[in-house]
Amino acid sequence: MRGMGGPPSAGRAATPGAIAGADQPVRFWRAMGDLFQLVQRSKAPGLRWRVTVALVLTLLGKVLGVVAPLMLGKAVNQLSVGQSAVVAVTWAFAGLAIGWALIRFVSAVAPQARDTLFTPVAQAAQTRAAVETFSHALSLSIDFHQSKRTGALSRIIDRGARSMDFLLRSLVFNLAPTGVELVLAAIVLAKAYDWRFAAVALATVGVYGYLTFAISDWRIGHRRALNEADAEAAGRAVDALLNYETVKSFGGEGRAVGGYERALDAYGEAQIKATNSLNLLNLIQSAVMSLGLGAMAVLAGAEAAAGKIGPGDVTAAVLILINLYAPLNILGFAYREIRQSLIDMEAMLELRRQTADVADASDARDLPPCADQRGGAITFEQVSFRHGARSEGLSDVFLTVAPGTTVAIVGPSGAGKTTLVRLALRMIDPQAGRVTLDGHDLRDLKQASLRRAVALVPQDVALFNDTLAANIAFARPEASEAEVWAAAEAAELGDFIRNLPEGMATRVGERGLKLSGGERQRVGIARALLAEPRVLILDEATSALDSRTEAAIQATLRKARAGRTTLVVAHRLSTIADADEIVVLRRGKVVERGRHETLLDAGGEYAALWRRQTREREPAV
Repeated sequence: MRGMGGPPSAGRAATPGAIAGADQPVRFWRAMGDLFQLVQRSKAPGLRWRVTVALVLTLLGKVLGVVAPLMLGKAVNQLSVGQSAVVAVTWAFAGLAIGWALIRFVSAVAPQARDTLFTPVAQAAQTRAAVETFSHALSLSIDFHQSKRTGALSRIIDRGARSMDFLLRSLVFNLAPTGVELVLAAIVLAKAYDWRFAAVALATVGVYGYLTFAISDWRIGHRRALNEADAEAAGRAVDALLNYETVKSFGGEGRAVGGYERALDAYGEAQIKATNSLNLLNLIQSAVMSLGLGAMAVLAGAEAAAGKIGPGDVTAAVLILINLYAPLNILGFAYREIRQSLIDMEAMLELRRQTADVADASDARDLPPCADQRGGAITFEQVSFRHGARSEGLSDVFLTVAPGTTVAIVGPSGAGKTTLVRLALRMIDPQAGRVTLDGHDLRDLKQASLRRAVALVPQDVALFNDTLAANIAFARPEASEAEVWAAAEAAELGDFIRNLPEGMATRVGERGLKLSGGERQRVGIARALLAEPRVLILDEATSALDSRTEAAIQATLRKARAGRTTLVVAHRLSTIADADEIVVLRRGKVVERGRHETLLDAGGEYAALWRRQTREREPAV
């Protein structure tokens, strides 16, 4: 394939960059520097000698590709010299022809040997890039991940890693050596024959490259329209299939099929334009190369007729140009893919240049063992924090959660309850004040040791597409099977799991969607209990449970509070009526605090919330 063809699914919807003047600038030499640094960090076996030998083999193949036609030319010339000495001529021709065949074989084998040697390096570099980028993405702050589409982030990592292999093979081992081969061919043609031979070769390749790049840039619009139409058709099909019940419920099968058909019609029109423009590119490339070969043959023939060169030299000159044509055959495709690969790699490297808002300090230390058997002590000391997207946030909050106590945080939506939880987990850092655990500023601790000491049961528990056992044990992978079962029993999951055909080996599906909301929350509770934290944070941990199960788990959680401190975020005030202290937040400030009965007697914010929820639970008359 000479141009930019290929199946639409293989095309990338991302906009090509400014390597050839499109919309997204890519700094070529900076990208090359980053690429070679990644190769050096790849830790591939035999990295240096593999890279060195691969480059030598590449250059050797290009040199021999120019020398081989000269050998054949000399062989043909032997046939026209010394016609009386037939045997001598035959042997001379045979020797040169065999030499040409051997040199051509080595020239063809060199790239294969190079790929065999270099593939471990390319794979190691690709793996290293993906692992480092994935690790860095996980280290970034929660604000970063909330502003990114997870699918897009995954594709940045995947495409960026794969782009490295393509760039190494296309630029380092294909186009760059082809440039060397072109210069070498021009020198050989000028020295062995005449400067006009070199001029024809350079002009042919120059015009070929210019027209290929120009038409490829023009075709980008067609490829983009094709990719968008392909994505639209696939999106409509997937959307209708995912929402099958909705489509059936409202009799929308016809509308869904009609929308899919219109998308396919648009795709068909875009495919026709893309195919026609590809055919035009291939036609022009063939015309330029044919004209160049014709000019080279005519020039060589004229020189041979004048007796300046032999008939074999005509063959040699044409073969040299044909050898140059072979790697240029896919120039249009390579040009587009190289540009896109540079953009993909730049996107990956840009992700890696993102700095984490929350990172371990250079002198961060592990959290010491808990000295109090009742649990850890959390203190918020004049803490303030405001998200960029909000007009209000936490303001000068002072709160102490003593070891072994249960403190509940209540308040209307947007009051700052979730922000307090994230500060306690050090998902974010306070903009003023500090948060401590057992007297240690969280910013002075290693995050890994902090997360082992604090466990969270969120309102919306997300599970991995794995087994129940793996999801529960995620908090402590080294836990025994008996400990996993004990955590499941504590979360009222035992009977449910035993009634499943595959028991603990049951897979829960994407994000745990094979389970009900209540079942997912119970798995989240079991996971948190298995972690054996000194601080347990419950963020609306029973909101998706029915009343009977909620009452059972509330009783279980009361037992689980022994030996640990509990911070509870709740909307349903009935679930935290027995808390040691209730803290009421409003607009980021603590407006009330005390026990349930005390706050009701005070008749303030908490009492108003209680009355409102009590009225909502009363049956209508």
